[in-house]
Amino acid sequence: MLVSAKEMLNKARDGKYAVGQFNINNLEWTKAILLTAQENNSPVILGVSEGAAKYMCGFKTIVGMVNGMMEELKITVPVALHLDHGSYEGALKAMEAGFSSIMFDGSHYAIDENIAKTTEMVKLTSEKGLSLEAEVGSIGGEEDGVVGAGEIADANECKAIADLGVTMLAAGIGNIHGKYPSNWKGLSFEALEKINNATGEMPLVLHGGTGIPEDMIKKAISLGVAKINVNTECQLVFQEATRKYIEAGKDIEGKGFDPRKLLAPGFEAIKAIVKEKMELFGSVNKA
Repeated sequence: MLVSAKEMLNKARDGKYAVGQFNINNLEWTKAILLTAQENNSPVILGVSEGAAKYMCGFKTIVGMVNGMMEELKITVPVALHLDHGSYEGALKAMEAGFSSIMFDGSHYAIDENIAKTTEMVKLTSEKGLSLEAEVGSIGGEEDGVVGAGEIADANECKAIADLGVTMLAAGIGNIHGKYPSNWKGLSFEALEKINNATGEMPLVLHGGTGIPEDMIKKAISLGVAKINVNTECQLVFQEATRKYIEAGKDIEGKGFDPRKLLAPGFEAIKAIVKEKMELFGSVNKA
């Protein structure tokens, strides 16, 4: 049964560890992440962007797949199904379809409009018992066509959003989506500390978890980060494992690739990277 992310993130914040959000793009990714979470007794958040939802035939299809998979695989660890960087309209559709957690990304609006729209989302998600993530200060890089310049969020604006009653807050601290460039300046821990002090016990979210050095990850967790998003790294290892399989020329009697065998190396690669991240984030045996 899908759950809100609220309890798992409050526990993570209090326990000084983080829950991983791993974005899903197909059946293999979903199965790999769920099995790894169960094997490591770790809570987990399955992230779904609106682009990925469209690719997988819509929010209802995803909810059906995840619920069915959890039942068949006998998954007992806490699992939240989370809309990632949702628009206002996308959030409404994901709620209707049965997602247990929603991110409304109002960071591209002026702060007053972000507050107004997030206030509406707090009411709607509270009525349904869902967790809600908001964002202040856009995250750098590009995701589903949304480009952020990597802003440093204002602590007072973060407090204004946190005070609305959201479950968790994503705040820009120099992090970006995708690969980090060689001249990346690193996370701004000065900004993170100010945001943490301003928002009190609010679990904070670190987007763009791929490529951030381990010492920075651990320091971010010590300063209130309780959820870390990983997507690009999963894409890279899945792509590389599939490429190697194809280049090895392992076809089936000259009739072409068996898709189940073709995707199996990527499945194993996803499992390995998810296990590695759960250990780094400290969420193993925290279910």
